[in-house]
Amino acid sequence: MVLTQPQLKRLPDNCLEIQLQGDWQISKNKAVLDEIQTYLDTHTDTRNILFCSKNLTHWDSSILTFLLSVIRLTKVKNIKIDQSGLPKGVRQLLALATAVPPVKDSRSGVLQPGFFQKLGTDFLQLIDSIGELLGFLGEAVIETYRLVRGKSRFRYSDFGLFLQETGAHAVPIISLISFLVGIILAFVGIMQLKLFGAQIYVADLVGISMVRQMGAIMTGIIMAGRTGAAFAAQLGTMQVNEEIDALRTLAVSPMEFLVLPRMLALTLMMPLLVLYADLVGILGGMVVAVSLNDISLHLYLLRTFESVGLNDLFIGLFMGIVFGILVALAGCMRGMQCERNASGVGDAATSAVVTGIVAIIISTAVITVICDVIGI
Repeated sequence: MVLTQPQLKRLPDNCLEIQLQGDWQISKNKAVLDEIQTYLDTHTDTRNILFCSKNLTHWDSSILTFLLSVIRLTKVKNIKIDQSGLPKGVRQLLALATAVPPVKDSRSGVLQPGFFQKLGTDFLQLIDSIGELLGFLGEAVIETYRLVRGKSRFRYSDFGLFLQETGAHAVPIISLISFLVGIILAFVGIMQLKLFGAQIYVADLVGISMVRQMGAIMTGIIMAGRTGAAFAAQLGTMQVNEEIDALRTLAVSPMEFLVLPRMLALTLMMPLLVLYADLVGILGGMVVAVSLNDISLHLYLLRTFESVGLNDLFIGLFMGIVFGILVALAGCMRGMQCERNASGVGDAATSAVVTGIVAIIISTAVITVICDVIGI
């Protein structure tokens, strides 16, 4: 059954009665609204609008759309509306729909924190973050000790999957970035060494910088943005879905079951990725030196072997191990701290990347100072 259009009836005392009738189950009220608009424009002395629903058989939410449009129309013309003639259910829904909204700028009177107050709050949050980091690190050390003693429990199938995700799947992006970094180092170095006629020492520059620091740093930053964020998103989603709470209910430690295999996988793969990044970076520098400056391939490789020592290699690999631990801890910690909502997962992934990169830079500075102090 189609909608029967409402009828307009003029009553004494400048009143208008809108008679609703038939089945009101489809929204075809634009013509009726236009008719009401025309009527009110013509009869400017109208002061009240009433409704009659005696002949209204069925209705759905489309009648609310029509009534709300009428209410907005009458507010402009300062006309009163009597809803007593509407069905009880319609009146209740209208009361909900026309509830008073919050006043705009109702919170404008809230005082913004001052500079020193904000600085103090940020400092306290930093102290809390450091405490949480140390606590999480302590739990990771305990679980590692349990693993060494053979008391740790996690699925080795998951561990193999994490090895693949943090190792083989990261090779393409490591190859691209390391190759480009090697090219940039060689190109910038040659431009300066040309001033002294010492272009051959570009092999020393690229080799030492890639093997000692740049290979490990670039690999760590890439893994922080790639794997650290992935760890945070995975654990954050599990936190939102209450899967971590379910593990605790089953007396399974999330640190042991979720964090430990991820941390071990990334820690084991990072030195291999760093070694691969060193080789690809040296290859990129070699391409620039051989193709643009007529340096022979044999001479470039000879200078690289003579300049790069085992101490440089071991420092770079050690930094890779440290970076792997830090990136895995940052990603897992932020994932475990994720808020239980959708936006919290994104915030956890972002925070994991920032925390991982900051930890890499700080640890690089510390390791560099220590190596300088002990003379290696």
